[in-house]
Amino acid sequence: MSGKARENLTAFLFLLPFLIGIIVFFAFAFVRTAYYSTTNYNLFEKNDFVGLSNFTGVFNDPLFVQAMINTFSFSVFTTLIQTVGALLLAIIMNQKLKGIGFFRTAYYFPSIASSAVTVMIFIWLFRPTGLISYIAVSVSNYMPLILTTLVITAVAQAAQVAFERSRGLPATPFDPALLVVSLIVGVVGAVGLNAANVVQIGNAQPEPLLWLSRLDKFLGFIPYPILMTIIMNSFTTIPTLMLTFLAGLQGIPQSVYEAASIDGANPLQQILYVTVPILRPVTFYVISVGIIGTFQMFDQAALLGGTAPLEGTITLAFYVYNSVFRGGAESLVGYASAAALILAGITLILLQLQRRFFVSDEGVSK
Repeated sequence: MSGKARENLTAFLFLLPFLIGIIVFFAFAFVRTAYYSTTNYNLFEKNDFVGLSNFTGVFNDPLFVQAMINTFSFSVFTTLIQTVGALLLAIIMNQKLKGIGFFRTAYYFPSIASSAVTVMIFIWLFRPTGLISYIAVSVSNYMPLILTTLVITAVAQAAQVAFERSRGLPATPFDPALLVVSLIVGVVGAVGLNAANVVQIGNAQPEPLLWLSRLDKFLGFIPYPILMTIIMNSFTTIPTLMLTFLAGLQGIPQSVYEAASIDGANPLQQILYVTVPILRPVTFYVISVGIIGTFQMFDQAALLGGTAPLEGTITLAFYVYNSVFRGGAESLVGYASAAALILAGITLILLQLQRRFFVSDEGVSK
């Protein structure tokens, strides 16, 4: 056996366990799913061939349509929030400050918690008399005092800036030193007006806020349980994606920023015109992972299923599960298989569109 053939055989033997896994758990599963999507199989009885009726059936199912809306809404908002949030957090964590390693570790902690634990915490936060309801009522009661503080602070800041400029000093509207003094004046002024009964603090009592069981929708199309899931998912995935961006940032030569600074670019311009273009391959990866992960989101929707209406938590992945395990009702394996293929097709199409029109994996716009 020649040396080249021996190398190929060695590589094949190392890849063989992985290839077996691909064949058994992906290729075979995909073929079976495609087959079941053309039958009326229900896990127990002999299945009959029904053609493409399962595909037309799922699109006529209002629950599937709602699952499509929920999944697209969840995917778009979550991917956007976690991508921007992870990039900004990575830029902050990339600063050479004393003790920055501690903060990197602290910010990464939420991503290592299990989904079940995170969901339970957020259910507790958003329960009718939970912490979020208490904070919402407290903010509403103190809103007059908060607005008064902000108005007095803005007036005091404007007065200080005008005074400093009249003396020929280069004061800016957001000068930190002046802003501290203005904030103190604003707080003291608001407290004084409250003591004089000019500004009243509300006395509304905490009322049950039905975040998880609300039937209305945020922005007219996002159920509130899905909105809560967007917040929860962003909280747990931003730290993980932060590490990816952080690795990319540490590969950018400092000389690039120095050259941009010499050309007159401010920090914001350096981020927009230096950091973001160089991180295109990393951004492509982050968005791809975000799309795949959000379209496959199941565990959080399933755990929320007992606390919220099904229409408010259903996603495409959860629809597949719910069609098979219907709580005593007849399983719709054909519907579930058709929905699974549709989910896979949508994911592949979105990834190809991103690669074609947004940014390629080589970092060059198409």
